[in-house]
Amino acid sequence: MAPAFGASIMKPVGISVVTGGASGIGAACVQHLLKRGDQVVVVDMPGAWQSDKSGPQVAGNYECDVTHDQALRDVAVAIEKQHGPVTALVNSAGILQRRLPPDQLSMQEWDRVIAVDQRGTYLSCVVFGQAMVQRGRGAIVNIASITATRSVPLHAYAPAKAAVLSITQCLAGEWGRSGVRVNAVSPGYVLTAALQAAIARGDRNTDAMTSQAAMGRLVEVSEVADAVGFLLSDAARAITGINLPVDAGWLAGASWMTYGGVPSSQALT
Repeated sequence: MAPAFGASIMKPVGISVVTGGASGIGAACVQHLLKRGDQVVVVDMPGAWQSDKSGPQVAGNYECDVTHDQALRDVAVAIEKQHGPVTALVNSAGILQRRLPPDQLSMQEWDRVIAVDQRGTYLSCVVFGQAMVQRGRGAIVNIASITATRSVPLHAYAPAKAAVLSITQCLAGEWGRSGVRVNAVSPGYVLTAALQAAIARGDRNTDAMTSQAAMGRLVEVSEVADAVGFLLSDAARAITGINLPVDAGWLAGASWMTYGGVPSSQALT
């Protein structure tokens, strides 16, 4: 029988770095990796921590804008010097985009989204991944999005996440024979603290986000973290270059709206 997510086969592979690990999906990934026994280092923007960093269990917290080449390289050197070799990387650092038509989306905002979500992911892969390549082992998971493969009114965010999928496949091919695996996870509508606040304000409608999902619900942050942990683990040792949607079936169910939507539960009660 194949091991389940979170099973004992998931052994820590060294220092695990999570960018954007101070909140949201990144923070959930930090907690997942800590529970499986990893030494975890968090990298996030200055001022990103809502409280006293990420808790006493975290090996280290480093402030850095992942779009800044030399600053990120300096942080990587400091992490390896203080904590040891990095053999697992989760690229969760990213920013959202306001829903705006193209003529109202300023190039300043467009550039910032592309810089963080696309450039930041690629740069983090290169900075930490090259050391993995030299050692001949490592695993990287990039956080993409279901918007990367669908038409949505997010004209900077969706293209940036599509680029993350391309980056993932390109680097998987580049580094596969050097012992480094590179995969992506594409979350759907995830019930983060930010989304909960938006729902409470009336800015987002839960029904609109769940009506097309095959499972009819939002995704929990821990469910995304479980998928990330699986792809980083030895249970996924033959998997590289893939995109794993964690979307409660949103991609599977969206086209059913043409036929009136996915069926209601058919379970006997």
